[in-house]
Amino acid sequence: MSEQVDAGGYRRASPWPVFVALGFALSELGIFVGLYPVAVGGLLLLAGSVAGILRESNYATDVWRPLAGLGAVLSVLGLAIVATQIDPTTLDILAVVADPGGIVGRGLAVVGAGVILFAVGLPGLLLE
Repeated sequence: MSEQVDAGGYRRASPWPVFVALGFALSELGIFVGLYPVAVGGLLLLAGSVAGILRESNYATDVWRPLAGLGAVLSVLGLAIVATQIDPTTLDILAVVADPGGIVGRGLAVVGAGVILFAVGLPGLLLE
């Protein structure tokens, strides 16, 4: 792997790996401990950093498509987590959202981060 050198002859280092590690740690801490704002923030940092890495390494032409894609994936995974924990015959959405304890709350945190990422990535795709 060749080293990246800028115009001044200095080596460039990517800041993204630090943010990926921090986002991963925060999202795990928030999801496993039940700190939902920390989980959402960690997942946003993780997905944003992954999108930045993909753009910097030229695997993606922009950051909007990876953001929207990661948002869609997180939303589907979070909905799958929630769907496995609730009984569809007695589905009371207000009760689930009002008191999201346990695994349902963790799934809703993942869904929330996915929806935010998709909401950020979609306008970028449409305006580009």
